[in-house]
Amino acid sequence: MLPIPCDDKTQPTLTARLESYVAPQGRREMVLEGRGRATPEAWFLGPKAENATLLRRLIAEAISEHCKYRRGFQPSDPEFITRKVKDSPEYKRAVEDLTENAGDLFTALKKSAPFFSARYQGHMLWDQALPATVGYFAAMLYNQNNVAAEASPVTTLLEIRVADELCRMLGFALGSVPGQAGPVRPWGHITCDGSVANIEALWAARNAKFLPVALRAALLDDPNLKRAVPLQVKLPDGRSDQLTKLDTWSLLNVEIDEVVNLVPKMSDLYGVSLDETTTSLAQYAVQSVGLIDFYQRFISDSAAQAPVAMVPASSHYSWPKAGALLGLGRSNILDIAVDLQARMDITRLKERLEECLQNRIPVIAVVAVIGSTEEGAVDPLRKIIELRTEFRKQGLDFAIHCDAAWGGYVTSMLHTPADTSLGPLEPRAKVVQAVPEYPLSPYVEEQCLALADTDSITLDPHKAGYVPYPAGSVCYRNAAMRDLISLSAPVVYRSTLEPTVGIYGVEGSKPGAAAAAVWLAHKVIRPDSQGYGKILGQCLWTSKRLYCRLVTMTDKRFTIGLFQMLPAERDRRPPGEVQRQKEYIRKEFVLASNDDLTTLLNKDDKAGRMFAELGSDLLILGYSFNFFGIDGTLNNDADKMNCLNDKVFEICSITEPIPNLNSKRLIVTSSRFDPAVYGQAFVDDYAFRVMGTKPPQGVPIHFLISTTMGPWATAAGRDGRSNLDGFLEEVEEALREAASTALGRLGY
Repeated sequence: MLPIPCDDKTQPTLTARLESYVAPQGRREMVLEGRGRATPEAWFLGPKAENATLLRRLIAEAISEHCKYRRGFQPSDPEFITRKVKDSPEYKRAVEDLTENAGDLFTALKKSAPFFSARYQGHMLWDQALPATVGYFAAMLYNQNNVAAEASPVTTLLEIRVADELCRMLGFALGSVPGQAGPVRPWGHITCDGSVANIEALWAARNAKFLPVALRAALLDDPNLKRAVPLQVKLPDGRSDQLTKLDTWSLLNVEIDEVVNLVPKMSDLYGVSLDETTTSLAQYAVQSVGLIDFYQRFISDSAAQAPVAMVPASSHYSWPKAGALLGLGRSNILDIAVDLQARMDITRLKERLEECLQNRIPVIAVVAVIGSTEEGAVDPLRKIIELRTEFRKQGLDFAIHCDAAWGGYVTSMLHTPADTSLGPLEPRAKVVQAVPEYPLSPYVEEQCLALADTDSITLDPHKAGYVPYPAGSVCYRNAAMRDLISLSAPVVYRSTLEPTVGIYGVEGSKPGAAAAAVWLAHKVIRPDSQGYGKILGQCLWTSKRLYCRLVTMTDKRFTIGLFQMLPAERDRRPPGEVQRQKEYIRKEFVLASNDDLTTLLNKDDKAGRMFAELGSDLLILGYSFNFFGIDGTLNNDADKMNCLNDKVFEICSITEPIPNLNSKRLIVTSSRFDPAVYGQAFVDDYAFRVMGTKPPQGVPIHFLISTTMGPWATAAGRDGRSNLDGFLEEVEEALREAASTALGRLGY
């Protein structure tokens, strides 16, 4: 078990102490401040390894500095791998064996998926940022373990710095809560991935939900806590009452900021030490006794329903996994239906919350997704927050967690570059940059600005942060939430000392190299509109231009239907108007050069409004091919259409090593809209747009996915003509060829 730091306010913080090791002359080192000073071309190795010389130099320097570090530590110590050892036959055979097998590995790795290429449009990842690669490689040589500061004196500091900046990027900042002394500080840490971050956030929310009930039992039973029995608690409707006199349902609906302040209030107002409370609560907290025993001992019949959490139907598979692991049961992770744009349906969410209120079912959390895995959809977070305010007045409260593992980095687009730390999220001017870049849609921007009002957020630097795996993260608006899941620290711990980050969360050992990778990437690129925002702005431009090509693609043998609807389709306009809109898009948006389109969008309000409405909320496009029969009629057999899209995926994917990667002109991924998940009405609507009829009940519709995370696909055409919309011409032709090949192989 890790030691708990003493609450000695005369001692320097862990951050300060670590900085003193890194910067003995008193300089402030390892801070994440300032403006980025480069362009995306300097931030990546490049599709053709254009920055190979730069990468070699930096990696060689990392190795050289590491070797100096080894030689400089206790320089009088003897060498163990001597010249005599190196001249021995055994050593030479070992080196030959290493060299031969390393060569085999190097060769085998060349069959990996080419994430760095504009032809790769599969999963939500792309090339690694150069500073992230260098940071990871350099720190990897030191093998730091961020489970404890003593095993990672440098990379623990980097993790603290990085997590603070991630919180600021997402909109979390120092703030005040009524009834609490001092500001509420955000806090986060690096995890191995978004799944672990999601599980941790639900774990913290679950423990917060039940802590007031456990504390009531402890106050009534433990003589050491008797002097704190008058403790008052504020309820969501604004009233305050004595905690020990409240019924179970009321205690299950105390706001999180109030929950995490209960134990400190016992210390401040009644002199009950943190150690006393911690020792006592170990006999009552759900963290200690488990859900079954907790319910049997402390939950009255009036609130005996099992707790639930709510997620959109489009959510990641980590959520039912979290329910199973936390003892809630995967069936109590309730899927909320999504609308036709794959966003959580607020009406359906309100209905489920009303059911919980009427039946006294505790709601642990509602999860909003910023960038769903398969549709790139952004849930209506602002409306979810407003809905919580409405239900709080009726006595129902819950945490709001935002799964922004994929989409969270787009908040960088809303930060103005500054010489100091990131400022608040702010709306940006809707001007198309000459690079070109494209701003967030007003809808997505509104949801990003609402992030500051959530309780916790998952964010994966190894996705849109272009950092090597593993590098996820979870950020809390109120740092005290971390103590709800610590097994080594007090349940709620306030101190001027930051405990080592390793005592929190699901993981134990984790690579300090991940923190170093994120730190160097953020130090160089910066999470503002001229750093990560510039990269993602170019990716948004690429995604919209690709959408324009795909939605207007025609062929005598097949047709293509996009999941993301045209404005005319969303408005349920007649087919003739939909067709005229496609013709306008082809003429004005597809055939125009980047420069001409940028000019048009900035001066023509009508064109600008239409372009803003096109495509995905973020960078993921979904689409299905269908085919015409020999008589010219559109196929209306869902199974045959699914076979066609499966065959296109087979042609445009790498699921196992293949001898010739160059046989793949394009790489995409695929999924399916299953009525059991999305609802029959959702599937019927999409199928009707693709094949003109509804599928049989229960039959899913298969679709392909293109994710555009490379910033340069619109830089130049295959012949180098910069006046075209670039490599997307090749992408369109590759998809057209794949569809034709698939039809031939199927005999359609």
